[in-house]
Amino acid sequence: MNIAIVGTGYVGLVSGTCFAEMGNQVTCVDIDRDKVEMLRNGELPIYEPDLEHYFSRNRKEDRLHFTTDLAEAVASADAVFMALPTPPGEDGSADLSYVMDAADEVADLIAAEEEPKYRVIVNKSTVPVGTADRVHTVVEERGLVPREHFDVVSNPEFLREGAAVDDFMKPDRVVIGTSSEKAAERMKRLYEPFVRQGNPILVVDERSAEMIKYAANSLLATRISFMNEIANVCDRVGANVDKVRLGISKDHRIGPHFLYAGIGFGGSCFPKDVQALQRKGRQEGYDFQILDAVLDVNDRQRRRLAEQATDYFGGDMEGRNIAVWGLSFKPGTDDTREAPSHIIIEDLLDKGADIAGYDPEAIDTTRKTFGDRMTYGDNMYDVLDGADALLICTEWHEFRRPNLAKVREHLARPLIFDGRNVFEPDRMAEMGFDYYSVGRPHYPPVQDEEAIEEAIVENGQPA
Repeated sequence: MNIAIVGTGYVGLVSGTCFAEMGNQVTCVDIDRDKVEMLRNGELPIYEPDLEHYFSRNRKEDRLHFTTDLAEAVASADAVFMALPTPPGEDGSADLSYVMDAADEVADLIAAEEEPKYRVIVNKSTVPVGTADRVHTVVEERGLVPREHFDVVSNPEFLREGAAVDDFMKPDRVVIGTSSEKAAERMKRLYEPFVRQGNPILVVDERSAEMIKYAANSLLATRISFMNEIANVCDRVGANVDKVRLGISKDHRIGPHFLYAGIGFGGSCFPKDVQALQRKGRQEGYDFQILDAVLDVNDRQRRRLAEQATDYFGGDMEGRNIAVWGLSFKPGTDDTREAPSHIIIEDLLDKGADIAGYDPEAIDTTRKTFGDRMTYGDNMYDVLDGADALLICTEWHEFRRPNLAKVREHLARPLIFDGRNVFEPDRMAEMGFDYYSVGRPHYPPVQDEEAIEEAIVENGQPA
């Protein structure tokens, strides 16, 4: 099938590459000439595991192309995917200007054809309920395109950054929102190779498909904020949130997913989508109170480590050297949008602290935000030199088993604030660390150096 992808952001690039991997001819369109040139030269503007492998292979096989010319992409396309940003506006609602502008242009292009062929126009972007209807109206009325020449489909993505390629290639489910049997058949043919393991292709109406995406992300965000509230109560009553999580996750009605306490959620999806659904409810005269609480809890939680560190030092952060491990909003990506680490860093910088940060992938994206207001390490130990405390903000794998003897050696004091509960509190105390985590007990650190060295060796660490 010939596919046009309008937009080469995170969703567009992953979708286009994966469609090409299944043998389709894919042309990705973007108005950013520099970005298109970069992609034509084989350079990826984002980090995503496995994406480079598929990207390189399909460029080599001449199935994946990039252009700034929308007409070129649409001319041969059987399906035109809108994978455009829908950022939150000032009132929290999704800004549809990119989507609607693209719909205008596609309508004009189809209308200008002497013998227009049937196309499916697909909303891949996360869009409010009713957007498919709006796009349909634009194409039919502005472009004067006869109804039999196109259908508009809502096809939400469910991609996790850091696992997006695997999610696309082996989806839990594919949601196709359309009232057209012809469009549904075309979309099912396109997606059948991705669900050979038996996962379902769900065909629903357009508005239900649009709501499914917002409902899914909002429910997951709600679970995160709920567990963070539980963790905050655990801190006050002396319970351990890890044990609470295990106890409730064995209930088959609840399950284990998205129950980890920490410093809140970030990224390009959860904050924006929860806010957009909250705003949509208000537009329809409904006060979505649960989502108000989800966002309030998350806003407080993302400031937790900065507040803990400030309280520890008696409110005086001026000149304190603080090391930060983890700058992306989650492991497996270089995306720093709405990252808790960035909120924490901004807070500490405002209080006069000196920040040194490290991340396996997100140094460059962080530098775009903070520039020389902070320093950056080439490895995870560089940033520890002379630091008064280490803050762990993202649970990258390499942070789970560091050389803790080396960590103690580099830090000015063995003080760690762990926003992702990477280590066990009792073991950290045995190894001489003053260790604070989320919703778990704090143990007084061992002071005897000989006992600390023995504990380090016992815990599989080099002395």
